[in-house]
Amino acid sequence: MANDLLTSDIEMSTPPKRSPFSSMRHPQYRWLYASNMAFFFAMQGQMIVRSYLAFKLTHSALMLGLVNLAMAIPMLLVSPFGGVIADRVEKRRLIIAGQGILITSEFVIFALLLGGKLEFWHLLAFVFVMGCIFPVIMPARQAIVVNIVGLEGLQNAMALSMGGMNAARVVAPALAGFLIFAVDVKGAYLVSIALYLAGLTTMLKVSQSPPVPRTNKASVFGDMAEGFRFVKNSPPLRTLMLVGLIPPLFAMPFQSLIVVFTEDVWHVESWGLGVLQASAGLGGVVGAFVIAFWGETDRKLRLMIGGVLGFAASLLLFSASPWFLLAIPFVFVADVFASMFQTSNSTVTQLLVPDHVRGRVMSLGMMTFGLTPLGAVPIAAAAQAWGAPIAVGGASIVAAALIGIAYLISPTLRGIDDVVRKAMEEAGPRRGPGAWGAAPPPALRPPISQPSEVEAQPVAIAGGQ
Repeated sequence: MANDLLTSDIEMSTPPKRSPFSSMRHPQYRWLYASNMAFFFAMQGQMIVRSYLAFKLTHSALMLGLVNLAMAIPMLLVSPFGGVIADRVEKRRLIIAGQGILITSEFVIFALLLGGKLEFWHLLAFVFVMGCIFPVIMPARQAIVVNIVGLEGLQNAMALSMGGMNAARVVAPALAGFLIFAVDVKGAYLVSIALYLAGLTTMLKVSQSPPVPRTNKASVFGDMAEGFRFVKNSPPLRTLMLVGLIPPLFAMPFQSLIVVFTEDVWHVESWGLGVLQASAGLGGVVGAFVIAFWGETDRKLRLMIGGVLGFAASLLLFSASPWFLLAIPFVFVADVFASMFQTSNSTVTQLLVPDHVRGRVMSLGMMTFGLTPLGAVPIAAAAQAWGAPIAVGGASIVAAALIGIAYLISPTLRGIDDVVRKAMEEAGPRRGPGAWGAAPPPALRPPISQPSEVEAQPVAIAGGQ
């Protein structure tokens, strides 16, 4: 009997065996994952459809950059407000409301397309609306993930989410390109609307995620300032966010020029656009699952630096390829490395952020999504002046040079692995899902009514260097 009790105690104290899909054991995460995937499948498909429509309406690479600019500006301006909203309101309801607005806008564009009255400015208006909604709902989606799986399961959940998002880049562009080629652009648009509706329906299955209880009533701008102040006072977070800007600003905008490569460089038209987008997305899936399988390492800095350098080198080879078939493996490998960087950078950032400011800090990270279309403007202008290969190749060289300089001049970046280890040790009981309930340790979630503690917390983390 005593041996049985001892064996039982040992089994209870032994952590469950890790697997690449360990986060899927949470039913709530499965529903959230399904909703996220439907949403991103729809969004990725629509990006191809909008690029195709914009190019056919204007026959200008520069106008593709303008479409991206119409999304980038509101994303940059609305992101800080989106984080404040995510920290203040029930997150599931916020996501449902945002998706409802997007679906309504999609139906308006679809009606114009059916009636033959769609004009270029209609596309600009829609992407502006999407640029306002996306930075509001994405911090809420990210915060719900942490609430469900806890800190220990965060990297696996982030890797699975990133893998699914990149899977959307495989299937959605291929499906959109096939539908445009085999049926017409209206059929591709209708499929995307159906996926948006599926994402909204599955989100209804996710449990509510109320905000952290507040002890005071700060203004919207006061809450926003607290988020900025938190990042400002934390050198590790500040460094991670600055490094995280390099690929979105200088390399990822190449995606908006893929249609130019297929139409003007390799002359393969819409089917080639789908193949390249699918290859890039498949690379992103592989990169994310590399992290899911082997990402439980203390050397996360190596994953981030290697990811950017590998991405830049592969992208340079892609831009220089004289043949379409040779470009396919280059864009695949480029996105393997890009996904490894994005997953690692996002995970480390989330590990260093307490829940009461998570939405606001994540919203600042969301501004990098706004910088990707913003970065598309100068690259598109360079493509218009000197050609897409020179524009993309030059951008990849700049990205590699910047990450190398950041590593050499920043001791904070070089010491980021030590900071993460200390943060995980200090998390203690909060490492698992729901272990801390509504009252985690004070060092991790200081009361908002005590601003001095809030400001001191990131400095304490930084001391782990």
